[in-house]
Amino acid sequence: MDTFAAIADPNRRHIIELLAEKGQLTATDICGNFAISPQAVSQHLKVLRDADIVTVEKKAQLRIYRLNEQAITEVEEWAKRYRSMWSKRFGKLDDLLKTRMEQRRSQSEEKEQ
Repeated sequence: MDTFAAIADPNRRHIIELLAEKGQLTATDICGNFAISPQAVSQHLKVLRDADIVTVEKKAQLRIYRLNEQAITEVEEWAKRYRSMWSKRFGKLDDLLKTRMEQRRSQSEEKEQ
C-alpha cells in the first residue's frame, strides 16, 4: 500500500502519533487509546505494516510496534518540497498584491491633486 493512502486515515495517523511520542507500544497499549474494537485497531496496524510505516517485533505473545523512521522521513521530505513550492508561490502573490496596492495608492493620490 502507498504510504500516503495508509496515513490518510485519522485512526492510523493517531497510531503514528502515539508511536512517535512513546517510541514503542504493544498492540494492547495501542488498543487502549481507541474507542474502536481491537480487531479494527489490528486492521489499521496491518495497513501500517504493509505500507512499511511501522515495524513489529514479536516477543512471546506480545507484538511490539515501532515507527519505521525511514518511511516517516520520506513523508517529511515530500512535505518539505511542497512547502517550499507554496512558500515561493505565496511570496510571488504577496509581491504582486503589494505592487497593486502601491499602484492604487498612487492613482488615488494623483486624483486628489
